[in-house]
Amino acid sequence: MSDYQLAGTVQSVENFCRLRIISGLTPRPAEAARQGRPDSCYGIHILYREIVIGIGRIVGNGALNMDIVDVAVDPAHHGKGLGRMIMETLTKWLDQNACDSAYVTLMADVPALYEKFGFTRVSPVSEGMARIWKNTKTS
Repeated sequence: MSDYQLAGTVQSVENFCRLRIISGLTPRPAEAARQGRPDSCYGIHILYREIVIGIGRIVGNGALNMDIVDVAVDPAHHGKGLGRMIMETLTKWLDQNACDSAYVTLMADVPALYEKFGFTRVSPVSEGMARIWKNTKTS
């Protein structure tokens, strides 16, 4: 693990877009990523030989309502505990900064990793919903 360095900053737009694609997450437009960066309460990235190979961040109001988003690791570095390192770092930040009873959410393709960090399915008490927004503005 000595070749990996954890940095406590939000990743660049370019690295964000690249890692979402190579890790199999839904691609996002660079301009949208640029506009969304200021909504970050906290972000981290992992460097391997000065190349960003892992990312994660927390967005929201920084106190009562937050989301863990954009957790991604380059597939060439899977199996080294880097996803766990990202989640440990993000949850440590929440432990130190979130208000008591803060509502922290996340959406996951593979929930097993997140259950290790105390996240549970909210159904049937609550149901998660999502909408992929289609901008209806015409040029």
